[in-house]
Amino acid sequence: MTTTDHDWITTPVTADLLRGALDLEPTGHGVLPHRLPARARRQIPDGQLAMAEAQPSGVRLVFRTRATAVELDTLPTKLVYVGAPPRPDGVYELVVDGRPAGQASVIGGNAMTIDMATGAASTRQGAVGTLRFDGLSDGVKDVEIWLPHNETTELVALRTDAPVEPVPDRGRKVWLHHGSSISHGSNADGPTSTWPALAASLAGVELINLGLSGSALLDPFTARAMRDTAADLISVKIGINLVNTDAMRLRAFGPAVHGFLDTVREGHPTTPLLVVSPLLCPIHEDTPGPSAPDLSDLGAGRLRFLAAGDPAERASGKLTLRVIRDELARIVEQRAAEDPNLHYLDGLDLYGEADFAELPLPDRLHPDAATHRRIGERFAKLAFTTQGAFAWFT
Repeated sequence: MTTTDHDWITTPVTADLLRGALDLEPTGHGVLPHRLPARARRQIPDGQLAMAEAQPSGVRLVFRTRATAVELDTLPTKLVYVGAPPRPDGVYELVVDGRPAGQASVIGGNAMTIDMATGAASTRQGAVGTLRFDGLSDGVKDVEIWLPHNETTELVALRTDAPVEPVPDRGRKVWLHHGSSISHGSNADGPTSTWPALAASLAGVELINLGLSGSALLDPFTARAMRDTAADLISVKIGINLVNTDAMRLRAFGPAVHGFLDTVREGHPTTPLLVVSPLLCPIHEDTPGPSAPDLSDLGAGRLRFLAAGDPAERASGKLTLRVIRDELARIVEQRAAEDPNLHYLDGLDLYGEADFAELPLPDRLHPDAATHRRIGERFAKLAFTTQGAFAWFT
């Protein structure tokens, strides 16, 4: 509930106060940030991707103000998995002048119930909630509110006790990244702790995160969205979703990669473009997909995954992570002969066998919070410093 001990100023949430979103949809309550544009959303074939792109990983409100208190009304959509304990509420993180300054959550909201055994989903409507940050200094400062990376969030009202204005262009480079649920931020502690957000912070760049849980599938509409988005640096992390959805065979994979990169290059002919191969994932290194949920421990709050394919199926063109790494390295080497700004990064350099021995994947697919930090730090070092793909452009 909103308090009344301030003279509140309500500011409409508009695109000039948001970073990391490609579209802003008016709703019955306010506005809903999207990470894919409307044209792409009209071509989305499944509910998983529709849910993923509406979860605002990397999206943040950014404004300049003298306010000592900020309130934000939102309508979140919580995920509820049948048979599993409740998930924690999404985390909103406050950053002031580049430094962490607080966390909050919004209780309640809508609830989307998903049955992992059948794939059935239903949504129950809920109420708008309010989060508040106060005790801020009364000087001019740049304020960022990072939205929960894993919780769809309608923005209803922004209130402050002093006027706000958009933050002027700081001259920072814009990094556009596309990947799977690992890039989306699964199991990260919060929105600034996903590995892309950590890497962006370390490198001093502005992030647009198109990490789409379960949906890094070389979709043409995603490539077109990247083509049409202004960016100074671009990376695409390809592989794990193609295996764990069993989406295509080797014959289709190579041309699909070429087509995706061709489309991105239509809008960014000379932009540094980094292709990243899969991190280590032992269940799929040599065993094709699909991945299947192991529901045996779901009631205890543990969801793990199994590789349901047969290693013998590699002979018929089924994809594994080793096959994908080899093919991506070959494709990038071939294309780089005519595209000097195209680069390759082996995902095993971000998370490999020694890392797995120390920091195993809790559910056999996704890294935990500590591993997100390691991946982010390594990516920042390998891509943005020394001889990295982005070193001379930041």
